[in-house]
Amino acid sequence: MIDSKQITQLQTDIKDANHITFLTGAGVSTHSGIPDYRSKNGIYDGVSESPETILSDETLYHRPEFFYDFVMKNMYFPDAQPNLIHKKIAQICNQKGDLITQNVDNLDHKAGNQHMTEFHGSLYNIYCTKCQKAVSYEEYAQGYEHKDCGGIIRPGIVLYGEAINPDNLSRSVNAMENSDLIIISGTSFVVYPFAQLLAYKQAGAKVWAINKTEIPASGINSIIGDALDVFAKL
Repeated sequence: MIDSKQITQLQTDIKDANHITFLTGAGVSTHSGIPDYRSKNGIYDGVSESPETILSDETLYHRPEFFYDFVMKNMYFPDAQPNLIHKKIAQICNQKGDLITQNVDNLDHKAGNQHMTEFHGSLYNIYCTKCQKAVSYEEYAQGYEHKDCGGIIRPGIVLYGEAINPDNLSRSVNAMENSDLIIISGTSFVVYPFAQLLAYKQAGAKVWAINKTEIPASGINSIIGDALDVFAKL
C-alpha cells in the first residue's frame, strides 16, 4: 500500500521546486507494452549470448545479420504509445524541468516532452555507418544494408564498447546541477555512468525514487510501488 503522506509530501515538493530533473529507465515504458531488459520475460531473458556481446559495436560490424535480427525482433515497438507516466513527466518538464532517460524507445518524444535528454540515444535515430545519411525506420525494417552505398545501417543507441555522447553527458550534468528536486523512476539505477549523475546534484536538492524495488543510494525518499499508481496521483 502506497503511503498517502508520502504522496502528499511529493506533491508539495513538486509544487515548491524551482527546477525538477527526472531520471528514468525501462520500468516507465513497460506500461506501454515495451519489455524491460533483465527481468523475467525481459528482452535479455533466454538470449543465447550475453547482452554485452549482442549489443556491441563488434557484433554490429562483424555479425550485422545477428545484430539486426536481435534488435528488430526484441527492441522495436513502433506502434507503442506513451502512458500516463510519460505524459505527466512531459507536462512537468515543459513547465519547469528536465528529463534524462535511459530509454531509447522514443515514447517521451511522442508524449511531447520538450526538455529531455536521451542518455543512451534513440532507436529511431537511424543512419548509415558508411555514408552517414539518415535512414527512416521503414527503410531499416527492410534490411540493414543501405541501398545507396551498401553500408551497414544502425540505430543511434549507445552500444557496449561505445562512449556516451558528450553533448548528452554535459546536458545531463547541467540539469542535475540546476535542479532542487530529483525524481528517479523505473530504473534499478545500477548502470554507469547514468547512476553516477546523482553525484552532480545540488547539496540541498531533494531526491525521490518511485520504484518497485529500493535503489542502491543513500539520502533518498523511496516510494516502493507501481509508478503508474503514484504518477496518477501527482
